[in-house]
Amino acid sequence: MRGGMEAHPFATAPADSPVLESLPVEPLLTSEFDADPGGVYARLRRTYGPVAPVGLMGVPVWLVLDYREVLEVLRNESVWRRDVRYWRARAQHQLPPDWPLLAGYEVRQTMFMDDEEHLAARHTHHAAMRPFQDGHSPQGWELRATVARYADELIGMLAAESGTAGFADLGAQYTRPLLLMVTTKLFGCPVELGDELVMDLWRMLDGGPDAGPATGRALAAMTRLAAHRRARPGDDLTSYMLLADPKLSDEQLGRELFMNAVYLNDITGNMVLNTLLEVLRGNATVRRSLSAGQLGETVNRAALVNPPVANMCFRFAARDVLLGNFWIRGGDAVLPSAAAAHRDLIAIGASHMVGSTVSTRAHLGWGAGPHQCPSAARELGGMIVTTAVGRIFDHLAKAELTLPADQLPWRSGPVVRGLRVLPVRYELSGGVGRGVGGPRGEAEAEAVGESVVSDGDRQVKGLLGALRRLMFGGR
Repeated sequence: MRGGMEAHPFATAPADSPVLESLPVEPLLTSEFDADPGGVYARLRRTYGPVAPVGLMGVPVWLVLDYREVLEVLRNESVWRRDVRYWRARAQHQLPPDWPLLAGYEVRQTMFMDDEEHLAARHTHHAAMRPFQDGHSPQGWELRATVARYADELIGMLAAESGTAGFADLGAQYTRPLLLMVTTKLFGCPVELGDELVMDLWRMLDGGPDAGPATGRALAAMTRLAAHRRARPGDDLTSYMLLADPKLSDEQLGRELFMNAVYLNDITGNMVLNTLLEVLRGNATVRRSLSAGQLGETVNRAALVNPPVANMCFRFAARDVLLGNFWIRGGDAVLPSAAAAHRDLIAIGASHMVGSTVSTRAHLGWGAGPHQCPSAARELGGMIVTTAVGRIFDHLAKAELTLPADQLPWRSGPVVRGLRVLPVRYELSGGVGRGVGGPRGEAEAEAVGESVVSDGDRQVKGLLGALRRLMFGGR
C-alpha cells in the first residue's frame, strides 16, 4: 500500500491536506468517457496518480485507478465500508435532490452490509445456492442441462424467424433473453409473473425512461415471488433461501432476489457479450483459448480486457486514511475502477507474462475481498457464461461483426460499460433450423415455445411470449 497506511493505522489527515469537497473536480461521465473510458482513466492517472477526485452526476467522489490501490480498498473491510450509512455526504444531506444513483444504495441487502450481518447473509446465499453448485446433484445437473437447452431453443427461434443465414443482434436475440429465462427458472417464478418480470427487468437494465417505476415494480414482483414460494415451496433458489433462513421476511427476501436478478442478468450478461465480442473482433489470445476448448480461460481473458463491471460499488472510508497521493477523510465515497486497474494487468501481461493464466485469473470480474461474488455464485455464473458462449459457437458455422469494433454502441455509465447491441452476420451449421423459411418460420417459432413448455418448464411459457415480442417486434 503506497503512503504508509500500515505505519499510521489510525492517523488523522493533516490540516493542510485538501478536502474532497474543496477540490475542482471534473465530471467523469462525459462524451469523451463514453467514447474512450480507457483514455480518460489514463489521463486522470497522469494528472493525479493512483487516486483521482472526480464529479459523478454532481457529487464529488474518489476514483481509484491503480490495481494495487483497488485491491486494498476491496480487501480491507475494516477501513473501507459498504454500508451507505457511513457516507458523510448522505448523512449530512449534501447530495442533490433525487440523485439518480442513490436509490440502488438504499435497497438494504447483502451487498451493502458489513461484518457479522454481511457474513450471515452470505451464509444464507451460499447455503441456498449449494444444491445448484454441484453439477452431479439433481438440481445442479438439471440447471446445467436447462441453460444449454434454453440456448439451443433461442438459436432455433432465431433460425425460425431469420433463417439459417442472416443478421442478428446477439444481445437482444440471444444473451439477454437467455439470462432472463435462466432467472425465471432458477428463482421459481410462476407463470403469471413471467411477462411482468421480464418487461420490467428489461426496462430497468436498459435504464430507459421508465426505469425508476420499473425498478419499483420489479422489487414488488420479487416480494410477491417470495410470498408465493413461502406458501408453495419448490426446488428453486427462492425456496432454498427461505429454508436457509426462515426468519427472512418477504420484503427482505424480495430485496435479495431483486439484486440477484440484476447481477445475474446485467453482470453475467455483460460477461457473455464481452466474451463473444473479443472472439468476433479477433482477439488472438481469446481465440486461441476458445480453439483449445478452454472456455473458462476464454472468459477470463475477455473479462481482463473488458470487465463486466467497469467501476464497482462505492466504498466509504471508516476513518481518515492515506490512499495514493491523497488523504481520504472518514465518510468519503471511493469508486474502485476494475476497468482502470485491469490496464495495469494488461501492461504486465504485454511485457513478460503473455499467456499466463495467473495474470488472467487476477481479473476483478467477480470482485475481490470479503464482498467478492460468493464462490457458489461465481461457479454458477461461470457455468452460465461458458455454456452460453460454447453453445452459440457450436451452432455458428460463421459469424462476423457488421460494424467495426470501435463503432459498436456501448451503455456507458458510472458502473457498467456494456454493449447495447452486438450485430453480426451469421451462418448456422447444418441441423439448426434446417428447412426454415417463408411461411414456415412462424409455425416453427411457435413450436420452439411449445417445446420449452413440453419439457416441463411451465413457468417460462409466458416468458417466451414476452421474449418473442421483444426480440422480433411482436411479429
